[in-house]
Amino acid sequence: MLYLAQVVENNISQKLELHLLAMEESSNQWTFCNEEYLSLPDEIESCQGLLLLLDINEKREIIRYRDAKDWVLNIIRDFVTNEGEKCSDFFVNEQVRIEQWRQELTLESQDLTRIKLEMETRREELQQLEHNLSLERKKLND
Repeated sequence: MLYLAQVVENNISQKLELHLLAMEESSNQWTFCNEEYLSLPDEIESCQGLLLLLDINEKREIIRYRDAKDWVLNIIRDFVTNEGEKCSDFFVNEQVRIEQWRQELTLESQDLTRIKLEMETRREELQQLEHNLSLERKKLND
């Protein structure tokens, strides 16, 4: 099983050991380990803080190990590239959405302006009708 580990110093023994950080569940799917540590084998010349990829068997023995720097950099590179594409797609989609929203608001504004003009015209017509009615009443009363 593949693990990501970091070389750390044990606070009690002051010796370097491997802190297992994450375990590969399947391709590109990892889970965090819960405070798991392994002794640092003598054949691993290492310094504190170094990240390693470890192949560990069922007996918790290290089969192979390698520096994890290139692996981590590839993950970051892939993430940045994919996120950049997602961001680009996101902004294009957002621009389309904003343009549609702007067009909808323009249409609504035009509708409101038309309705306002219609209401103003009707108000003027009503005022004219009231005026005419008032004149008719005066004629009838005289």
